[in-house]
Amino acid sequence: MSFILQIDSSYSGSDSASRLLAREFVTAWKQHHPDCQIAYRDLALQPVPYVDRTWVSAMNLSPDRYNLAQQQTMQASEPIVSEFLAADGYIFALPMYGFTVPAAFKAYLEHLIRPGRTYTIDEHGLRGIVPPGKKMLVITSRGAEYNQNSPLANFDFHEPYLRTIFGSFGIENIEFIYANNLELGDRDKSIAAAKTEIHALARTW
Repeated sequence: MSFILQIDSSYSGSDSASRLLAREFVTAWKQHHPDCQIAYRDLALQPVPYVDRTWVSAMNLSPDRYNLAQQQTMQASEPIVSEFLAADGYIFALPMYGFTVPAAFKAYLEHLIRPGRTYTIDEHGLRGIVPPGKKMLVITSRGAEYNQNSPLANFDFHEPYLRTIFGSFGIENIEFIYANNLELGDRDKSIAAAKTEIHALARTW
């Protein structure tokens, strides 16, 4: 049985294109994988705590060296990391905000970037230690077009950022579905095109 972690992060509620498309994918995908288990987080409605000074001071310590404040902080953080590591795959609905990911997702990522849990650094450099074989789908909505031929290509701090972070964990199987030009183009046409990709991918992902 597959265990999939699904995350929404848009602040737009029922108007959110990324939420709409993620639901569309999950519904289609489950038709082909009826026995899968899906854990769901809505980071916009239930944000994780921001990391703070106590978290930073505890990050490189073994649990037996935590003081009381560090112990309480890491008890809140540890389930976030454990859930991520337990998943076989990820469906992340991540709209582009300010040319990058939503702040709520950035806060979530900071809990995952943990030496000894998702990566390690030694004399050979940084090495991801997340168990192999995991896959990730990022469904993103964008107000404009940011592909390589776009005049806005250099403003894409979304896809390269995600590929770098999760690649550093050892996750290389990352696919993106885009709903582009939602503010500058034909919103309905862009969403329809993304849905076509979604139903094609749901059969093979």
